[in-house]
Amino acid sequence: MKKTGILNSRISAVVAQMGHKDTLAIGDAGLPVPMGTEKIDLAVKLQDPTFQTVLETVLTELEVEGITLAEEIKTANPEQLAAIKKVLPDVEVTFISHEEFKKELANTRAVIRTGESHLFANIILRSGVIF
Repeated sequence: MKKTGILNSRISAVVAQMGHKDTLAIGDAGLPVPMGTEKIDLAVKLQDPTFQTVLETVLTELEVEGITLAEEIKTANPEQLAAIKKVLPDVEVTFISHEEFKKELANTRAVIRTGESHLFANIILRSGVIF
């Protein structure tokens, strides 16, 4: 049995298979996942697990060089934006409309669904390299 890091076997496998510039999304409970994109559903109930818990756990194993967020997070959920910037202070941030964000999900390796119920608690992580 794995002792630390990501214990969910599917998330662990997706992260292990990611290469430079590949993307992985983490979303709130209401984020629609496009047909054909893998959904890894962790939601148990509202706020369980939270977006921030899942993000911080994924970051223990995934090197991230850039993120994409919905422009709407700036006004609809500034607290979440501040929390994201706190754990990813030195990465490139791209803001796009929420509609465009949902379209970009079709290009991700997977979407991890959390129990998060706060608006626009969604992120696309772009994998970096460790050397």
